[in-house]
Amino acid sequence: MSDVTRRGVLGGIGAAAAGPAMAGASRHHHTAPHGQTGGAMFTHAAPPMARVRCAIIGAGERGTPMAQLLAELDGVEIVAVCDIDEFVLDRTLKNVTTLTGKTPARYTGDIHAYRHMLDRPDVDVVFVFTPWQWHAPMALDALNRGKHAFVEVPIATRIEDMWALVETSERTGLHCMMLENCCYGREELMVLNMVRQNLFGELLHGEAAYLHELKQQLSRRQRGEGVWRPFWQTRQRGNLYPTHGLGPVAQYMNINRGDRFDYAVSMDSPALGMAKYAREKLPEGDPARGWNFLTGDISSSLIKTVKGRTILVQHDIDSPRPYSRHNYILGTNGAFGGYPPRIALDAGGLSTDHHKWDNAVDGYYAKYEHPLWAKLANQTSRDGSHGGMDFVMLWRLIYCLRNGLPVDQPVYDGAAWSALFELSDRSVRNRSAPQDFPDFTRGGWRHAASYGIRA
Repeated sequence: MSDVTRRGVLGGIGAAAAGPAMAGASRHHHTAPHGQTGGAMFTHAAPPMARVRCAIIGAGERGTPMAQLLAELDGVEIVAVCDIDEFVLDRTLKNVTTLTGKTPARYTGDIHAYRHMLDRPDVDVVFVFTPWQWHAPMALDALNRGKHAFVEVPIATRIEDMWALVETSERTGLHCMMLENCCYGREELMVLNMVRQNLFGELLHGEAAYLHELKQQLSRRQRGEGVWRPFWQTRQRGNLYPTHGLGPVAQYMNINRGDRFDYAVSMDSPALGMAKYAREKLPEGDPARGWNFLTGDISSSLIKTVKGRTILVQHDIDSPRPYSRHNYILGTNGAFGGYPPRIALDAGGLSTDHHKWDNAVDGYYAKYEHPLWAKLANQTSRDGSHGGMDFVMLWRLIYCLRNGLPVDQPVYDGAAWSALFELSDRSVRNRSAPQDFPDFTRGGWRHAASYGIRA
């Protein structure tokens, strides 16, 4: 990436990171568009599409494999791809051409080249696979040009931008869905199926996390996430990546569908891991050796829901420990814990001793496999990453578009799950003061149907 491009990326991060301090000082009253009730996008279904014509913004570490999966799905045509890095752009175009025999249109140049692509009349859907600070502006541009927007996590970094996405999606009647792939993992879907069958009883508590050592990105700042992601740790405190763990737990608890996040308190540890890595691993003269890292090595937030349930959410990308998303749910009749998966049930379990974890989960998969995963099990091998969840997510998304169905995770979910990005920063900077979650549904959560089984 050129120096000019790098300055553009860093400038975008700086503008985005300034948001929490300003947004925390103002509270706006948001109302539903005229003639709509809050939560209208829960049931909104766009007209069916015989062919889903897609444009992709971002062909890097995430966009390249996702473009390949999309190209392999029936009824999908990738019309155009945009990226400022011509190397990754050409790589993606070559992959799509090999798979489909058609070469998508190529857009590159400055950071706003994607806007020319959005003016194409032959694009119905836009996928955004870019650095975090561009998710909201690019999705808003897509919606305002009449395109459905499907956005990588988080859906936005500022709550005001989340409100803008909610209101624009409602006003235009276009889908704006965050691509939280972890909600489509085999384990998460099985647990959702078990929750809906009431095997855990009344839910009480959940735990969610993103524990994934990523210090090595400091040594890979020429291309990929290393170009931009480490800089967030010099500008932001709290939880920088809440949705992978929080999304599935929120679905178990029917958040935005009979319950919602009420408030959160957050705290963090000292920020030591990245600075230690920089001192020990980076060469003399590397400017990152002098960066002032702000993000605590581990951030912990405790969310209270309106129904009184609790959710622990943690973030740690600096510590040398195994990957985990926790994926823990506790109810009056039992519990499930992930990493490694284990179950304890009062009744309906496969173990005779519910006072011990049952680690033999294969039997539970045989009995409680989610019907969507069971339906696609023979095809998940197409997805070379994330255990098949990316394929299941994209297959389901395209199925909804082609059949005129509401999407599984409308804009309210992406906003609510992403809101902890800003709220945790505010809380830790204010001695863990409680921070209220906005009600992005504006009361619609009280009447929305339960998050059901998708098949």
